[in-house]
Amino acid sequence: MDLRQLRYFTAVAETCHFGQASERLQVSQSTISQAIRALEDELGATLLERTTRLVTVTTAGAFLYSEAEQIFRRVDEAAVAVKRLAAGKSGFLRLGMTGIATYAYLPRIARLLREELHGVVLSVRGDMLTPDQCDALRSGALGLGILRPPVVGDGIETLPFVKERLLLAMPEAHPLADKPDLTLIDLRDESWVAYDGDHSPLNDAASHACLQAGFTPRRAHFGLTTSVLLGLVAAGLGVTLVPEGARALPRQGVRFREVDGVGELEQVLAFRKDARDPVVDAAVSLLQARWAEEPVEA
Repeated sequence: MDLRQLRYFTAVAETCHFGQASERLQVSQSTISQAIRALEDELGATLLERTTRLVTVTTAGAFLYSEAEQIFRRVDEAAVAVKRLAAGKSGFLRLGMTGIATYAYLPRIARLLREELHGVVLSVRGDMLTPDQCDALRSGALGLGILRPPVVGDGIETLPFVKERLLLAMPEAHPLADKPDLTLIDLRDESWVAYDGDHSPLNDAASHACLQAGFTPRRAHFGLTTSVLLGLVAAGLGVTLVPEGARALPRQGVRFREVDGVGELEQVLAFRKDARDPVVDAAVSLLQARWAEEPVEA
């Protein structure tokens, strides 16, 4: 029994007329009749009673017709599901994010995916440093990463996503917190808090900005994440530069100031070069197309 035979049979069962079934299917009556005869022979049951004027459905035929309706419905559903999978509109997306992106961008990313790719199940690992994301992308533990370049190791492709201004984070009660026209050189004698690790684009950006201002920052305390750094700042242990997305982090006791000449950093979309995934491709296309439409208020 195949789907062609079932379609021919259901057309005749619905019309009780071989001629009308032939017109509907655009198939000759003899072809339809032969297919149904072959189906009856295979099943060992009479499905249609035929006379010169009338075609009626037998009890066996009525049962097969009800089963065929469910079969065709499942076939149609399967076809739709396959098309959605191939288009990246359903499936599973494992997303890695930096700490800043987790707090500042995850709600909007999740909303966009829900609105446009609502069949995609999202699994998020937040507060991931760039080296950890690169390792997870290569191993397949992540499908897509939002990280700060440069990537660590080979086999990772990146595309532009978000550029962030750098802000000065200082204790709320700092004597310079309300100073008009604050510049980095005003902070040359301050203690600085910095990211702990060998690969920190933020440390590099802060060092470059301070050197451009004429001094080398004196790093006194370290932390692995931006939230830890802001905690050290709130405790009065130093100042630091952070991306503007850090405004989304809990920041009691911290004052953010815009300072000229500190530049900006970017976060990129990262994925494995040799592992094309329709869901990843669809998510990347969506985020690149829609993200700039509504600039995020940090």
